[in-house]
Amino acid sequence: MNKLSKILSSSILAVALSGVGIGAAQADSVKIGFVTTLTTPAAVIGEDMKDAVNLAIEHIGGKMGNLDVDLIMEDDGFKPDIGKQKTDKLVKQDDVDFVAGYIWSHVLLASMKSVLDSGKFLVSANAGPSKIAGKLCHQNFFSTSWQNDQTPMAMGEHLSKQGVKSLYVMAPNYAAGKDMVAGVEKTFTGEIVGKDFTKWGADAQLDFSAELAKAKSSGAEGIFVFYPGKAGGAFIKQYQQSGLQDVLPLYTVFTVDAIALPKLQGGNLAGVMGSKNTQFWSPDLDVAANKKFVGDFLAKHDRYPSFYAAQAYDSIMLINSAVEATGGNLEDKDAVRAAMKAANYDSIRGKYTYGNNHMPIQNFYLREVVEDDAGRWTTKIVDTVYTNHQDPYAADCAL
Repeated sequence: MNKLSKILSSSILAVALSGVGIGAAQADSVKIGFVTTLTTPAAVIGEDMKDAVNLAIEHIGGKMGNLDVDLIMEDDGFKPDIGKQKTDKLVKQDDVDFVAGYIWSHVLLASMKSVLDSGKFLVSANAGPSKIAGKLCHQNFFSTSWQNDQTPMAMGEHLSKQGVKSLYVMAPNYAAGKDMVAGVEKTFTGEIVGKDFTKWGADAQLDFSAELAKAKSSGAEGIFVFYPGKAGGAFIKQYQQSGLQDVLPLYTVFTVDAIALPKLQGGNLAGVMGSKNTQFWSPDLDVAANKKFVGDFLAKHDRYPSFYAAQAYDSIMLINSAVEATGGNLEDKDAVRAAMKAANYDSIRGKYTYGNNHMPIQNFYLREVVEDDAGRWTTKIVDTVYTNHQDPYAADCAL
């Protein structure tokens, strides 16, 4: 080999080695993009999820297997177009391995194609629109929450068993709101005597006086509402001020939670005490992983975590289980997918399984608003409504 050939060979080898070094550096971490709402009044939910994600990463020592965790948080601004833009950034620019989060169904529906078409994994830590559970199901989509209809289905089941004959129903006018109403209608055997879908989004309706007046005059035996975040607090305040708690019992989903209760307690809105809601989870659930999660969250933030936080915490633990099961080989998509479907991790809800559409098959509980030993308003489980419940759209999923 002449001198020029030796120089060229050495140069090629150096470039090759440099490429190997770069590849090894990339393989030293698992990149997770997390999309939530960190601005607008809905940021109170996103911050709760963010706190839970950070706690989960702390609990696993900042590593998944032998890989460092590289977390990238993005704010969807409570808007589908912004959520899609941030999702595109995570997928194309940041080249994350997993995208998780998504509070809102309309944001998830606008963003999911960007993730799934890229061959990456999508983990919903909240939103569970019926379309994704059914005809739009995908092998790389997983949920650590529920399908939207399931929680109100549990409430409808409870109300029917209690002999409630009529309901007035209220929810925001977007995908999840419609799913919530559809869910309670599936299982409630009484009559829906009135229904209102109110304006939603960054400028959501927060004055419910007209709707509450209609509910009062409807003759209903109860009122069912779904109002997450700030809207929930506004509704509860106006519900109490109207004096309806004495004549129109309140039943909710995703409205009276650990985010709303401290504010309601601060405002002495005691009309919420004793009200019932349904959920797959509660802070008092007697599960070892849940006790650790709730205890450490309380110690760190001096407040109970919400169900949003619980689901976000589990999203990280689900991803962690897949990374560990595959030895960090994230290029083996089939192995990662199989590990995620196995759900072999200590969930805050206890052991659960996945259906064919990758929605959890799990229990749903009736919870009551109570005061804990320290005088804080919270929820406790008073009954199990469903055991190992599967959503109604799984039959429409081709997986």
